[in-house]
Amino acid sequence: MDAPTAPGGPKRDKFIDFVRAFSLLVVIAWHWVFTIIIWKDDGPHASNPIGFTRGLFIVTWLFQVMPLFFFVGGYAHTEAWEAGHDRGIFRTTMAFAWKRAGQLARPALILAGFYWLLGSIGVALWDLDGVPRAVKLVLSPLWFIMVYLLLILLFPLTHWLHEKFGGLVLVWGVGIAVIVDVARFSHHVQWAGWVNMIVVWATCHQLGYFWEELVAAGRRVAWGLTWSGLFTLAALVGSRIYPGSMVGVPGEKFSNMAPPTICILALLLFQAGVALLIRPWVLDRLRTSHRWATVSSVINRFSLPLFLFHSTGMALWAAFGHFVLDNQQLRRPDLQWWLTRPIAFVGPLLLTLPVIFLLGRQYVKKPRRGATPAPA
Repeated sequence: MDAPTAPGGPKRDKFIDFVRAFSLLVVIAWHWVFTIIIWKDDGPHASNPIGFTRGLFIVTWLFQVMPLFFFVGGYAHTEAWEAGHDRGIFRTTMAFAWKRAGQLARPALILAGFYWLLGSIGVALWDLDGVPRAVKLVLSPLWFIMVYLLLILLFPLTHWLHEKFGGLVLVWGVGIAVIVDVARFSHHVQWAGWVNMIVVWATCHQLGYFWEELVAAGRRVAWGLTWSGLFTLAALVGSRIYPGSMVGVPGEKFSNMAPPTICILALLLFQAGVALLIRPWVLDRLRTSHRWATVSSVINRFSLPLFLFHSTGMALWAAFGHFVLDNQQLRRPDLQWWLTRPIAFVGPLLLTLPVIFLLGRQYVKKPRRGATPAPA
């Protein structure tokens, strides 16, 4: 999810664009479909069905796609930097990172400021109950943009480390993440966990710098990544030290995501291996299927405004159900809840699109030259 780029931008691996579109769609669909809003005296609280359904945590091993997104983001940033540098647009990695970060930070800060102002007015003038929690829920997905911005700003350093030390940087990243978890869980140094908010996500991003080498290495390496990640993840979860879910679940002793644990790095290896294995098949579909090419292109073009405003659409849908339809309070998923999941996607989508039209059109990317969909 990058800021809009001008036509004629760097020609990326089409599979990378597909993965970014798929990852974004999974994140948004997860928020829309699997968020349970519980209304309490202090406002809306968010839960999900994983804690209520035995074994459902395994779904997060495939659909917690943040490691995958940061991984392909590392490659995309490297390619964009090299293409811009070759054309004389960027003289230094610092100039590249600063421009990239500015394009992404401005809309995020505007959105956060708008909701802060709206919430402050609601509390000051009408003393509305639950406004602070509602604002917090709407803005909570912005944590991802904040981390992504940090990785962009760190690009000059991480790119230099990659050029100078290569794969050793990944070893350092994994090693530091392990030491942090040991300090956190064996020696009860809880604040140390937040070090991994940088180290774990930066390591995911760093692995993306090796994308071309990993593709060239062939399927044996891809299978190696897949199985090593899967076995490590199973061992970590099976140790009962770490929760099975790769997303936060109310009632768990802690979350593997906030701050991230070494389970996320194991998940990265698993997902990176799977991505490399399916890449030839996906590229073939993108070349031969008009539908696949069009969907990938459209989602990538709308990626930034869709992510920025999808929680607004979800909030409007939740408010409509609670205040207008007077839906019965749900505290755990039942059969009716599962059967209505398709509507839970369509409703927020229909409310998000007008918001994008009114407030987010300037963040829609222009079609790239030569990026015409494949023939049917």
